[in-house]
Amino acid sequence: MSDKKNMTVEEAAAKGLTSMDVAAEKREQLKACLGQAFPEVFAENNIDFDQLRRVLGDWVDPGKERYGLNWPGKAECMKVIQAPSIATLKPAREESVDFDNTQNLFIEGDNLEVLKLLQKAYFGKIKMIYIDPPYNTGKEFIYPDKYQENLDTYLAYTGQVDDKGKKFSTNTDAGGRFHANWLNMMYPRLYLARNLLRDDGVIFISIDDGEQANLKHLCDLVFGEENFVANVVWQKKYSVSNDDPGIAAMHDHILVYQKSDKFERVLLPRTDKQLQRYKNIDDDPRGDWSSDNYVSNKSRVERPTLWYPIKHPKTGADVWPDESAVWRYSQEKHAQMEAENRLYWGPDQSYEKPRLKRFLSEIQIGVVPSTWWDFKEVGHNDEGQKESARILGKKVFSTPKPVRLLKRMLAISVGEDDIVMDFFGGSASFAHAVIEFNKEENRNINFVVVQLPEKIEDGDPAKEAGFNTIADIGKERIRRVAKSISEQIEGELNLGRASALDLGFKVFKLSRSNFAIWDGDADKIEDIQKQLELHVDHIDRASSPEDILYELLLKAGFDLTNKVELRVMAGKDVYSVDEGALLICLDKEITPELIDALADANPLQVICLDEGFKGNDQLKVNAVQTFKSRAKEDEEAIVFRTV
Repeated sequence: MSDKKNMTVEEAAAKGLTSMDVAAEKREQLKACLGQAFPEVFAENNIDFDQLRRVLGDWVDPGKERYGLNWPGKAECMKVIQAPSIATLKPAREESVDFDNTQNLFIEGDNLEVLKLLQKAYFGKIKMIYIDPPYNTGKEFIYPDKYQENLDTYLAYTGQVDDKGKKFSTNTDAGGRFHANWLNMMYPRLYLARNLLRDDGVIFISIDDGEQANLKHLCDLVFGEENFVANVVWQKKYSVSNDDPGIAAMHDHILVYQKSDKFERVLLPRTDKQLQRYKNIDDDPRGDWSSDNYVSNKSRVERPTLWYPIKHPKTGADVWPDESAVWRYSQEKHAQMEAENRLYWGPDQSYEKPRLKRFLSEIQIGVVPSTWWDFKEVGHNDEGQKESARILGKKVFSTPKPVRLLKRMLAISVGEDDIVMDFFGGSASFAHAVIEFNKEENRNINFVVVQLPEKIEDGDPAKEAGFNTIADIGKERIRRVAKSISEQIEGELNLGRASALDLGFKVFKLSRSNFAIWDGDADKIEDIQKQLELHVDHIDRASSPEDILYELLLKAGFDLTNKVELRVMAGKDVYSVDEGALLICLDKEITPELIDALADANPLQVICLDEGFKGNDQLKVNAVQTFKSRAKEDEEAIVFRTV
C-alpha cells in the first residue's frame, strides 16, 4: 500500500484539479451583479442574506450576528436610512450671493435629512466628497440620531417646535459611550453619501486615532473593502507640546474610498524642487534628464543573467557589478541602452560605473501621490487657524482645516466641471478651497456644503463677533473669500486677463414641507378632524410660491441650481425649469387653454396644484389624456402630476 498522503478536496481545488465549483461560481456572479449596489451584503466572500432583506425593506431581527463590525444599534440604522424624508429645503435669497446664476449651494440643516432630500436630484452626480466629522473625543456632538430624531432634531434645535428647548445627547463616559453612538451617527450618513457619488467618484474622510479603526471597518462595509484607496497620514502639527501626555499625536488620518474601480487618480504636478533634478549637461537633443542607478537590488544568486561585464568607454576595461547588486538590464537590453546614448559615465567619463539617463520628456507628467502628507506641503492646524482668523476674526472657529490640505484632495480627484460636496461644513474651509482652486487652476468646480445651524453660546468669541450659529460662520467666510477673489480678478482683468469664476452661492434651509403631511399617529377625534381640515387646504399659508417651487423641483429630481424662468402661458404664471424640461404651475384656477399650452411646450414633466381643478374631475381626466396624446412616437408621454 502506498504511504503517500491523499490530497484534500481543498488542496486539489487549489491546484485546479477539480471540476468547477458551481456554488462558488454562482456566488461570484451574484457579487458581480449586486456588489456595486449592495457592498454591505458581502463580507469575506460570504453573503449576508438577512442584510440584503433589510436593505430591500424586509425587516429581519439581527439574532446571531456574523463576522464584521457590530455594535448596538447597527441593524436599526437601516430603518433610519430607509425612513423617507417629509422635509423640504426653502430658499433664502437674502443670505445668498448671485442666487439666480450661481451653481454653488450652502444648505443649513441636519445633514442626515439633507442627504435624504438630495438623493433623487443628485444621485450619482457628485465627483468628490470631503467630510471632517466629529472626532468623538468624549465631549458633546450634535448628531444624536435616536432613530426618531431626524427633522425634529433640527426643528427643535432652531426653536421651531416648542419653547421648552431640547437637550441633545452628550457623548460622555456616563452615557455609556461611545463608539456605538458615533457609529450610529456615521453609518446612515455614509450610506446615503455613497449614493450621491458618481461611479468614478471618491470620498475623503478626516479622522483621528480614536475612531480610525472603526471608521475603516465602517467604510469597508459601506463602500466595499475592494474600494479602499488609501489611509493618508497628515502631519497636522509642526512641533511637540510639552503638555502632550505620553507620545505626542502629530497626525490625523484621511481615509480615501472610491465608489468603484472607475475612479482615476490624478497625478500631482511636479514641484520646482523636483524639476531642478532634471538638467541637460551634455546637450542631449532629447532635453533635460536626471541620472538613476544602473544597478538593481538583486544579487548574483538571484539574477545570474544580470551578472556580466561591460566595457568602460574611456579605459576599455571590463566593469563588473557588485555580487550583491547586479546590473539593472540584460546584456541585450544593455546593448540597446548603450546604442541610444542612455548611459552617463560622469564628467569626462570619470565614473567607475555608469548611471541611467531618465529624460523628463519620457516620464509621466505628474507625481504619484503618497500616503504621507507633510505639513510643509499641505499646511497644519495652526495654518488653518490663522487663515480663519485672517478672514473672520480670532478664535471664531476651532480646528479649521488648512486650505492647502483641501486643495491637495481636489488636485488628485477632480476634473474640469465636477460637483464636490462637504456635509460637515463647519467654517466652510472646503468651499474656500474650491474657490481658490478654481482660480489657480482655471477650473469650474461647484460645491455643495451642508452645515447644521448649531447655536453658539454666549461668551464665545464667535458670538461676540456677531455670529449666532456655526452655519452663519460658514456663509460669511464664503462671502468674504469670494469678495477678496473678486477684487483680485478685477485687478487681473485690468491687466487683460479674463476670468469667469462662479463666486456666488445659493442658501437653502431645511424646514417642514410646504404641504400638510398626514399624521398617522393622530388618535384623538379633534386631532383627526384637524388633519382632515389640513387636507382640504393642504398648503402652508406661510409658504411663498418660491418655497413651493423648490420643494416640487427637488422632489421631481431636478438640481437646486437648475435655471428657473417665469413664463406666462394662457394668461397664467408658469415656472420653467431646466429650459422647459419641467413646467410647474401654482395657479389656483386651471383652464383647458392652460393645459393645451403646457402640452404644446412638450416638457418632460408638468406639475399643477390639485386645488386648481376645483374638484372638476372631467377637466383633470382631459388633462391626462391631452398630455398622453401629445407625446411623439419615439418619446415617452409627458409625466403629469398634481399636488
